[in-house]
Amino acid sequence: MRAFVEFRHLAATLPLSIPSDVVQLRKDFEELKRDVEDILHNQNDINEDTRAQLDAISMALAELQTKEPAKKERKPIGFIQSKDKR
Repeated sequence: MRAFVEFRHLAATLPLSIPSDVVQLRKDFEELKRDVEDILHNQNDINEDTRAQLDAISMALAELQTKEPAKKERKPIGFIQSKDKR
């Protein structure tokens, strides 16, 4: 409560006409706004590139999963006697 009372008192004692400060603050605000928009635009570009790369990887993996592996006949491992010698 004390903070709000102090803020109200401070606001009431400020001079009402400070045009040069207001103009400077407005310029600074606009500059910061442009910088933030540029940063967000660049971040969006990076995200779109990353999304495109991830889509390409997903498509390649899907193609690899649809292919059936080649089945080779393998020799059994270990000592195996033929059935004829029993």
